[in-house]
Amino acid sequence: MAKHGQQKEQIRIEALRDPRWDRADVWLIGIDDTDNLESRGTGFRARQLAQQLQQRGLARLRGVTRHQLFVSPEIPYTSHNSSACLAMDFFDEDHAAVIQHCREYLLKESADGSDAGLCIGRQSAVTAEAIAFGQSAKVRVLTQPMAHAAAAACGFYLEGLTGTHQGVIGAFSAVALHATRSDGRFLWMRGVRDLQEGAYALGELRDSTDIEAFMTTGGDEVSAASAQIMITEWARPVLAGGRSVLYLEEEHHEQTNFHGWRVADKAFIKQF
Repeated sequence: MAKHGQQKEQIRIEALRDPRWDRADVWLIGIDDTDNLESRGTGFRARQLAQQLQQRGLARLRGVTRHQLFVSPEIPYTSHNSSACLAMDFFDEDHAAVIQHCREYLLKESADGSDAGLCIGRQSAVTAEAIAFGQSAKVRVLTQPMAHAAAAACGFYLEGLTGTHQGVIGAFSAVALHATRSDGRFLWMRGVRDLQEGAYALGELRDSTDIEAFMTTGGDEVSAASAQIMITEWARPVLAGGRSVLYLEEEHHEQTNFHGWRVADKAFIKQF
């Protein structure tokens, strides 16, 4: 593991040891439209923001997910019209400080011409109506007033920070979609970004990451701890069926005597 990866993991280990987290609640932080064609993308900003919140002791990071929204000429977007959600634990008394840090970060780091939006809400408060809004954002054009009304009904903080504020739609949608536990792929999960390309035993991956299930692209579960899995650069767990899932395809190489599985290819993973 690289030195930078070791430092990040140590930060997480120290956070997990703090007994205060036994009474923490799960919160979701959605961000959208923070970039332009020349800047770092929203996914990078989401990971950086999450690490900052954790390093400052304001929150404990569970994961960061990417959510694909509707692609239409009626919707302004940078490249793919995706938003991001940070799943974190923090305390009610830190709520205002978390909002302040997120606002300051996005106002400082969002690119020129961006329309950044920020949403923060308790995972347990996501309603069926909020989920319906998020799912609609994947297939049709929605409006800012619709997003604000849906967020207010959940008691969520929602604010547009730069430009036209259009990012509030994606920010709220990211929170709602993540809460379904059946949408999006992980931009950050414990241990995954530190994996090197090569073969791992399934049990090793289960212990060193937060992947909850290993599934074939045909829908069958692979569970044997000794099963060999070839990790590639597109090792991206996804949220599916209420779990974090790494999808696999059979892989056999007679020359190297490898018989096992490899991470599903990029085209399959990009469906999520």
